[in-house]
Amino acid sequence: MLLIEEESTFIRDYKMQLRKDSMDRIAGWVQLHGADAEQSVTVSIPEAGVETTLKTDARGFGAFEVDAGLTLWSPCNPKLYRVRLASETDSLDDEIGFRCVQVRGTDILLNGEPIWLRGICMHEEAPVREGRAYTPEDAEILLGWAKELNCNFVRLAHYPHNEHMTRMADRMGLLVWSEIPLYWMIDWENPAVQKNAAQQLTEIIARDKNKASVILWSVANETENSAGRTDILINMVNLTRRLDPTRLVTAALLVQHTDGEVDINDPLGEYLDVLGCNEYFGWYGSWDPELFKTVWKTPYNKPLIMSETGAGALQGFHGDADTRWTEEFQADVYRKQFPMLDRIPFLRGVTPWILRDFRSPRRSLPRIQDFYNRKGIISERGERKQAFYVLQQYYEDKQLRKEKTK
Repeated sequence: MLLIEEESTFIRDYKMQLRKDSMDRIAGWVQLHGADAEQSVTVSIPEAGVETTLKTDARGFGAFEVDAGLTLWSPCNPKLYRVRLASETDSLDDEIGFRCVQVRGTDILLNGEPIWLRGICMHEEAPVREGRAYTPEDAEILLGWAKELNCNFVRLAHYPHNEHMTRMADRMGLLVWSEIPLYWMIDWENPAVQKNAAQQLTEIIARDKNKASVILWSVANETENSAGRTDILINMVNLTRRLDPTRLVTAALLVQHTDGEVDINDPLGEYLDVLGCNEYFGWYGSWDPELFKTVWKTPYNKPLIMSETGAGALQGFHGDADTRWTEEFQADVYRKQFPMLDRIPFLRGVTPWILRDFRSPRRSLPRIQDFYNRKGIISERGERKQAFYVLQQYYEDKQLRKEKTK
């Protein structure tokens, strides 16, 4: 809990990002709160030579647009600009990066260039102690592990993580998939559920709208297809675009494997910018190695992120690659995944499940799980499993191949 002292009329909120599809024009607004609502407000980015003044209306609202010659934010160069907003009664400073994210056919574009998202899923669990990750130091360690893995992308599953995570991602140069907790058996007919989901989505967009790292808003994870569910999620997609047209919208979809094929044909896919899909070949269900020859297709001309994949292992438990729960088994599942992923022509990223083992009351297998989900590639004590290094090498090879094609 923070107690903040403000002026009688203060800057309550603001937005400052590149206009949709632009790389050199900043658009934004300022919202004042208090009795003296009509004021002049100066917006300045000294390093970029930007200074403009706007006039707020009787509601305290004022919008602006300005051209700017910017060094665009990217994972390779996470450039942040010092921004200052000064009204007649208040002022504040922030650090903001500017970048453009788009979709063109099956490509995801960052600043006009195709990007392949080398990612990992993360829970908001402290890296080297019990409990939630809630400090800047927690965020720096967790995201530092992702950087060590050669990631340029993280999926913050399955709920809004604390703001330290997105601020640190801005500074460290990691792109972010941000998500609200609409998953599994949702009561889609309950108006209170719909209202709660819309509120969570509105609040996370309001908080992180100025974060360069956040490129994807996710409206759902693993929801069973039904008419009621799809109608509600379409409404959520539309709400997302009204609140923030500058970012992309996605969801992690369920799919069925039939006769050696997976068809990503969920009707929600028609309304998304980027398809997400969770699959656990080699872990849940059949262990048949033929699964990794699966052909993936979709009726939608859109990019796909494999939003979950992986297997479980107890760190320090060793055996052959056919023995479940060993580090060797987990690493082998990862190795078998990569050739299949590389054959999906519209795949533009992957976020395996998950960075670190995490507490889970559903995982009770004695001496193996002990109420931890063991799909982490790092243990709850911060020890890297074999799969960490297998994925790290895959991502390094991906990065090197991209650099050679430039």
